Amino acid sequence: MNAIVEQLKSTAEATKATDLRAAFTADPQRFSRFSVSLDDLLMDYSKTAVNEEILKLLVKLAEEGGVEKKREEMFSGKAINFTEDRAVLHTALRNRSNTPVLVDGKDVMPDVNAVLAAMGKFADEIRSGTLKGATGKAITDVINIGIGGSDLGPVMATLALAPFHDGPRAHFVSNIDGAHIADILKLVQPETTLFIVASKTFTTVETMTNAQTARNFIAKALGEAAVQHHFAAVSTALDKVAAFGIDSTRVFGFWDWVGGRYSIWSAIGLPLMIAIGPENFGKFLDGAHAVDNHFRKAPITENLPMLLGLIGFYHRNVLGYPTRAILPYDQRLSRFPAYLQQLDMESNGKGVTIDGRPVEGNSGPVVWGEPGTNGQHAFYQLIHQGTSIIPAEFMIAANAFEPELRHQHQLLISNVLAQSEALMKGRTFDEAKKQLTDKGMDDKKADFIAPHRVFTGNRPSITFVYDKLTPYALGRLIALYEHRVFVEGVLFRINSFDQWGVELGKELATGLLPVVEGKQSAASHDSSTQGLVAALAKLAK
Repeated sequence: MNAIVEQLKSTAEATKATDLRAAFTADPQRFSRFSVSLDDLLMDYSKTAVNEEILKLLVKLAEEGGVEKKREEMFSGKAINFTEDRAVLHTALRNRSNTPVLVDGKDVMPDVNAVLAAMGKFADEIRSGTLKGATGKAITDVINIGIGGSDLGPVMATLALAPFHDGPRAHFVSNIDGAHIADILKLVQPETTLFIVASKTFTTVETMTNAQTARNFIAKALGEAAVQHHFAAVSTALDKVAAFGIDSTRVFGFWDWVGGRYSIWSAIGLPLMIAIGPENFGKFLDGAHAVDNHFRKAPITENLPMLLGLIGFYHRNVLGYPTRAILPYDQRLSRFPAYLQQLDMESNGKGVTIDGRPVEGNSGPVVWGEPGTNGQHAFYQLIHQGTSIIPAEFMIAANAFEPELRHQHQLLISNVLAQSEALMKGRTFDEAKKQLTDKGMDDKKADFIAPHRVFTGNRPSITFVYDKLTPYALGRLIALYEHRVFVEGVLFRINSFDQWGVELGKELATGLLPVVEGKQSAASHDSSTQGLVAALAKLAK
């Protein structure tokens, strides 16, 4: 595999001067040769530096890197998360074919289907008003309390699918900062509010701290006996859930083979299901399942997740680009970049290979972004003219949900197309100067000003086009990126499914709490930490 990477680097060096503008001029079929589709979902990667030679090498890289073998191991239930000895089976949660999926010889699908059915029943009862609060009033507001994967997925998807949201109002609390839950509680009434506490172990500090605040909110207003009517849990710690006061019929479990950042398909998706209904949640699963089938069956050169992962690896480990920008031209996807940030950076932000050695080259990039057109008025300046090359990934629906605002959607489309074209095409000095002199500027001043209006171009972008942001389309989009992360992780030779990097800070925070509370001395900590503790304590008095 290393030899192919070196070949790719040599090829990239030899084609460094390649002008994408010239490539499009020389090859009128470039778009059709470097774009692929899955039904209405189009992936255009023609505005990257990939050519036929590079594509062949990338296919060879996938083959020799064992991506297809590792893919089948994941789908078949092998414990590919070897540092925790766990299978990786978020795909089983949306296995709409219901074909058996074995973990340690046991088919997990009956359990998956049972939880999904229980979720659907509970969601229908809340949505219809059959299940009421302690005073007999219907639930009008649902507050999900979680953090990380127990929060980002439901937040992102509920916002994205706002046109399908016909259930109770949805709110989300994640931060341990008391301001977060305090601001949300001001929006709701205790007697019509349901809290969902999402924590597999029911010990997550942020989640359980907020859950206790929520419990106090209900108990103070309605009495201790009301707690069972206003709480549900997504957890496997039944004893802790019972001690909290939540009835066992309102507890929905999931499994060790579901990682937090891959858990939106599980009971963690309960707030989404309550918002959009079980039928639409099923369509959300259908979309993801369609991508799973495509990922397993399509040839590499026609396989969207494979190509996306291969190009991502090429950008990161061959060309050395340190970040990628996620730029959905859809305001309802405003949390999608943050969702992918966790998915990608928690999965592939590793420095050790599967055999315990330091990673050679780079592992995952920094992932960030904002919806268009907002980002155009913030950071696109750097993407277009900065000294770092930042691959951009655009997303746009052909159709919006507001036919009366069609003109605004057409403006949105024209903007995303213009941005991808501008990144590829750029503007030469001569073009910039002519633009200035055509406006009446004298030649000498135009020579001085024109360099500031030059765009180098040759900045890579990928554009995704789809019909409409439906539950099916969103499920498809998320699964596409999940598998992209998987492909890149295999090529980086890392374990994409653990997250030991989040542990050290948590351990230190536990030890620092008594210091912050003034119960212990800070003497055992470094001088910076001691100084910060002292400064905060002084200001807190």
